[in-house]
Amino acid sequence: MLTAAVSVALTAAGVAVAGLRAYRRRFLSATRWFAVALLPLGLYLTGLFPVARTIGDEVADWATKLVLDPRVWTGIVLLGVSAGLLAATRWVGRRGAVAGGSESRPAAAGPAPAAPAVAPAAGTPAAGPAPKRAEEAVRAEPGRAGKAGKAGKGGKGDSGLDEFADIEEILRRRGL
Repeated sequence: MLTAAVSVALTAAGVAVAGLRAYRRRFLSATRWFAVALLPLGLYLTGLFPVARTIGDEVADWATKLVLDPRVWTGIVLLGVSAGLLAATRWVGRRGAVAGGSESRPAAAGPAPAAPAVAPAAGTPAAGPAPKRAEEAVRAEPGRAGKAGKAGKGGKGDSGLDEFADIEEILRRRGL
């Protein structure tokens, strides 16, 4: 009977505070107060107060065992190790250091364009380390060496873009 009286009193007080908030035109706050005010009476009417008391007793029993039982401490250590391993694998996965990470990473903007956005002027050497990478790529892929050699000697498609297309294809295959 005492539980019913306390529940009704708490609900009435919460509804009164919600009414004051609504009177001051703070409707969002009033709605929150009203929602919280309904909890005590709802818990009483559904019979969940005895369940809450049982849960409280069990938590208290666990807390006393926590201090005195080494088995509980072992469980806490295992939970900590598990959480640490999960966090570490998530961190490593985001950094892309996992083997085969290029397969799991999504493509940034879709397929690469067929030609570079800005083509160098005719007779101008490409800036930076691109020529060195092209030579390494030709050495690494002998089947493509003849194609790159023909384009460089003034063959049919000598637009200066063939080398860049080859480089883009190699970089695309390697996931870069």
